[in-house]
Amino acid sequence: MSDKNQEGKRTARERMQEQRVAEEAAAKRRKKLIVGGAVLAVIAAAVITGVVVQNQRSKPETPTAAPAGTIGDKNLVIPVGASNAPAVLTVYEDPRCPACGIFEREFSSTIDQLEDAGKIYTNYHLVSFIDRAVPGKGSKIGANALACAQDAGHFRDFHDVVYRNQPDETNDAFGDKAVLLSLAKQVNGLDTPEFQACVNDRKYGGWVSSVQQDFDKSSYKSTPTVLLNGQPIYPKNGNDEITPANLAKWVDAANQGKQLGTPGSHGQTPAPTSATTEANNPSPTAG
Repeated sequence: MSDKNQEGKRTARERMQEQRVAEEAAAKRRKKLIVGGAVLAVIAAAVITGVVVQNQRSKPETPTAAPAGTIGDKNLVIPVGASNAPAVLTVYEDPRCPACGIFEREFSSTIDQLEDAGKIYTNYHLVSFIDRAVPGKGSKIGANALACAQDAGHFRDFHDVVYRNQPDETNDAFGDKAVLLSLAKQVNGLDTPEFQACVNDRKYGGWVSSVQQDFDKSSYKSTPTVLLNGQPIYPKNGNDEITPANLAKWVDAANQGKQLGTPGSHGQTPAPTSATTEANNPSPTAG
């Protein structure tokens, strides 16, 4: 590898780390504002606050519809690869998250190869919290479109296309359904009347909200969050920085002596007959 290529890889990883630090700082600021606002609201309008809280509690947490093939508690996880692969890679991503875009552009081909080799079963959590801080709807509408692609059996290919064409975080291009429908034309067999209706009607809007509620309850506060068999590996695994080569090495080490899985076409997994829980990866909750 040339010095120029090495510098490009290093710069990409630095950008991912810098973006992650910025997101964590922003999350802390939002938390302080939310807490302060809540205290003022209680003092100024306790009765109204009580009504709002009660209304929030009354909302069902289980979505009325989930994409085909989703797994885990309440079917909130999109799986890719062989369900009998010996290792589970868990990824929390927001369609508008710039660090997620950098991560995917550097790691997606490696992850695809590991899936196709039956080495990993990737579990995606499509979160949508950036819409709260940056005006727009691109996180929610983008996540819904990805859910629609899962329904059509083309999640992985569309997921890769979406992140390759991700706009700047402040540009809410994914809030325009026409943009996502246009990107779908790059995936053979995805641009169908059923997919178009799913995107235009936001068929899985409730499901997207439930995935975000699940993320809010977890101990994870930024994206991308990447775990291998439940252990964080982004941006580092212990003292080792994540790189495509290191990711492949860590997966091989985790799979040593274990039988590899049998993935389907393009890493897609057919809808299971019953929901299953994410293997080796319980969803943590804030203590």
